[in-house]
Amino acid sequence: MSHREILEALSGLLLAMFVAMLSSTVVSNALPRIVTDLEGSQSGYTWVVVATLLTMTATTPIWGKLADLFSKKLLVQAALVIFAVGSLVAGLAPNMEVLIGARAFQGLGVGGLTALVQVVIASMVSPRERGRYSGYIGAVFATATVSGPLLGGLIVDSPLGWRGCFYVGIPVALLAFLVLQFKLHLPVVKREVKIDYAGATLIAGGVSILLVWVSLAGDQFDWASRTTAVMLAAAVVVIAAALYVEAKVASEPVVPLRLFRDRTTSLATLASVMIGVAMFGSTVYLSQYFQMSRGMTPTHAGLMSICMVGGLLVSSIVSGKVITATGLWKRWLVAGSVLVVVGFALLSRIDAETPLVVVGLFMAVLGVGMGATMQNLVLAVQNNAKAADLGAASSVVAFFRSIGGTVGVSALGALLAHQVADKVYAGLVARGVDPSQAGGGGTGAIPDLSQVDPLLRQVYEGAFGEATGHLFLVSVPFAVVALVCVLFIREVPLRTTTGDQPAPESVAPGATEELSRR
Repeated sequence: MSHREILEALSGLLLAMFVAMLSSTVVSNALPRIVTDLEGSQSGYTWVVVATLLTMTATTPIWGKLADLFSKKLLVQAALVIFAVGSLVAGLAPNMEVLIGARAFQGLGVGGLTALVQVVIASMVSPRERGRYSGYIGAVFATATVSGPLLGGLIVDSPLGWRGCFYVGIPVALLAFLVLQFKLHLPVVKREVKIDYAGATLIAGGVSILLVWVSLAGDQFDWASRTTAVMLAAAVVVIAAALYVEAKVASEPVVPLRLFRDRTTSLATLASVMIGVAMFGSTVYLSQYFQMSRGMTPTHAGLMSICMVGGLLVSSIVSGKVITATGLWKRWLVAGSVLVVVGFALLSRIDAETPLVVVGLFMAVLGVGMGATMQNLVLAVQNNAKAADLGAASSVVAFFRSIGGTVGVSALGALLAHQVADKVYAGLVARGVDPSQAGGGGTGAIPDLSQVDPLLRQVYEGAFGEATGHLFLVSVPFAVVALVCVLFIREVPLRTTTGDQPAPESVAPGATEELSRR
């Protein structure tokens, strides 16, 4: 494909990626208002996010495998339709249960878009040139992340209300569908179809049991209890069965275990899990921090996200261009991982009194690290994968990053709920106030702070501020593990082919000397 043809097709793919990113970012600033209006709890807040992540995680490897068997364009379009239907139902949801179910259905489409966009780009562009286009992906990711909270905040504060946040992605999905119909033309690989339904079901089941346990433990039952033992045992059995099916039974496994024989794939996958835990598990609650602890409107909370996404935008574009020019990518992974660790460590110090300029600076550091890390982990794996495994290998990295994110959001959300409840309870008791009469204080319910007495509001704000800082502190060890994994990844010169051709013997200028030092 010529550069112009690639850009034309890429425009549709980037619109699809934009709508997938928008689905989470546009809702982030609306969640406090949504949960209050639908009379939900902190657990409900968490599951509005987790429901999408869970179905996205469970279906990402399936979409990746389907991409090796069917028309990639048709699959992307199908994912867009699923996303649009889920968005429509979510916008009409009368209660938290319907909303969470609609978000789960929406996640099916998001999983397809997340996996397939990377696969289609890998089918069109060689790894060496992909860094150039990864910059566009990073720019779209940043744009969606910046415009999402801003747009969501404006919609929530407008007559449309929070329901408009779910409708806004539908016209974008339709536009992406039409652009892909007319501009994306890829050969269809036809061979016998063997979908690993058993493996997919077992993987989804095992992860779901773990998430339900993490979300309910300490609230519905004790952490150390018979229920905990039963759920953990069930999760272990189901995951063990999934591994057996993937290794011994399935002829077309959704997660080919043989891919992990490659050192780069194994380390990049583990790093993706850790990044997912740290990134999704902590940053998803930043919007709640700004609204519940700092008293911001959804619009102002969206403006604060510019700090993080601005750093992500710059580092993703710069790293993509330099990697294309030099063929060297590991240094960007290492530097990005270091900044992720530093960013989380800095954000662990925030509370309800931290100057907003300082919070924004800390967010920018984290954003720069994320921009240099996320896309390049996928690039490293794609560069080592055979053409026949390109879809599966790409989706495996996204799959495990999503697992990490899903577990992170669920676990850290439970931690946030318990910490806020405990701190609010202690603060109210210290002021001689009965927590049961204080708008849900100490019970896990999220109050409408505009209706709370100013003295009690100060208690809530302080509790949310301290608890949010603690979430980032808990995320630091996961970021450190990701850094260690990246350090041990062996740098392989980026291929200049898109097929199953051997990589050229020559490497980029200066790469031989660099690699010899490693």
